[in-house]
Amino acid sequence: MSGQREIYQSPNGDRWTLCREDDGRVFVLHEANLPSGGASAQIEISDFLSHGKAGPEQQALLRLIATLTQMN
Repeated sequence: MSGQREIYQSPNGDRWTLCREDDGRVFVLHEANLPSGGASAQIEISDFLSHGKAGPEQQALLRLIATLTQMN
């Protein structure tokens, strides 16, 4: 992977990270907490935002995207 930025970490330890691969592919990496098995899954951005739009992890990604429009 050529770039990563943490989006959100839940109180139970799940983590969501925005990732970019060398070929330009961008996705969300979900890493479950250890009690839930600790599995990780790559989620396409469109799928991530279309499921559970009100979740704090989706809201965190939308806030991050919104910063791209801010003037310096």
